[in-house]
Amino acid sequence: MTTLPSSPGALAGIKVLDLSRVLAGPWCTQMLADLGADVIKVERPGAGDDTRQWGPPFLKDAAGNDTNQASYFTACNRNKRSVTIDMASAEGQALIRQMALQADIVVENFKVGGLRQYGLDHESLRALNPRLIYCSVTGFGQSGPYAERAGYDLMVQAMTGMMSITGRADSEPGGGPLRVGVAVIDLFTGIYASNAILAALHVRDNATNGTGQGQHIDMALLDVGMAVLANQASGFLATGEAPGRMGNSHPSLAPYQDFPTQDGNMLLAIGNDGQFQRFCAAAGQPQWAADARFATNTLRVHNRAELIPAMEVVTRTRTTAAWIALLEDKAVPCGPVNNIAQAFDDAQVKARGLAVTLPRWKDGEAGDGVAQITGVASPLRLSANPPVLRNAPPALGQHTDEVLGELGLDAARIAQLRSGGVV
Repeated sequence: MTTLPSSPGALAGIKVLDLSRVLAGPWCTQMLADLGADVIKVERPGAGDDTRQWGPPFLKDAAGNDTNQASYFTACNRNKRSVTIDMASAEGQALIRQMALQADIVVENFKVGGLRQYGLDHESLRALNPRLIYCSVTGFGQSGPYAERAGYDLMVQAMTGMMSITGRADSEPGGGPLRVGVAVIDLFTGIYASNAILAALHVRDNATNGTGQGQHIDMALLDVGMAVLANQASGFLATGEAPGRMGNSHPSLAPYQDFPTQDGNMLLAIGNDGQFQRFCAAAGQPQWAADARFATNTLRVHNRAELIPAMEVVTRTRTTAAWIALLEDKAVPCGPVNNIAQAFDDAQVKARGLAVTLPRWKDGEAGDGVAQITGVASPLRLSANPPVLRNAPPALGQHTDEVLGELGLDAARIAQLRSGGVV
């Protein structure tokens, strides 16, 4: 169901010029759009964002048939207005500069120096609009020996060591390094970028000591990939020992992993000694809690080779649902190992309204066969200014006439630009 809050959103009145494509940049700007910012996405005429073609899977039309529009694009472009502009043309560059004059924020993810040839780089646009907050998302940052390299999520997962700690150990069946199942570095980079942008907005506009000036934000996938190694990085920096792959086990907690059950698997996330004691009592194995080898978490980590196999014998005696019913009642953290279909069917996911259907076209607009799109709701829950989920991800160029009209161009001029391939 679609729920439209009455609030205009925390970022109402903020204008964002989105020159990014694929995932990290669009993820950032979608977060800003959900918070109420007016995000104008500039795309290539006739082609658009690369992810519009990254299928299957594809969006369905009203009859349930596949369209030629990939669902990937819809994951990160909600609440935006799509404008097609050829930035390689002088007229297109002039239009984008005109839009930048009215913008608060620019987000781009071209290679370092890639927009300089068009006069759309940070220095050029800041000269026109000193209040502009300009966020550059690259693979390796604006400096260093790799600065001019293209960077991709998978490459960065490999380079940062994330793949080296993801997957089963080499000694186990199916062992070897693995990527995370979604482009997690891109997603984290988008989140970090949105945080940096909000900080820059505060510095510019703070009523007490705001500077009134924008700034340049240098966001690199590599930097983010290293940062989100989190406890694994801190462990290495403390000891000099590189961690390895442990499957679903935790390097610092035990038992904290998946366990086989009578009909599948369950996840136990025991984070303290009290939870372990309650698990042992519920499972009918009080001797484990009394065993000196397992008395504390540190001891259980050191002796997991003895503890885990013994637990697996017991966990196979009940179904997953039976274990969850038993352990939840004892405040032992546990849950099923769901696939994505099961996750969306979960009662809590439904209660939180995490699948949201939004209209693509306003009443009276000529559509493209895709009237509405269902996506995942924003997880941001502000009590006074909640996210405003207004519109589905746009069709290519859906708002070109609307946005150019706001710049002062009349219908004849827009038609001229369209016939010339500029928009």
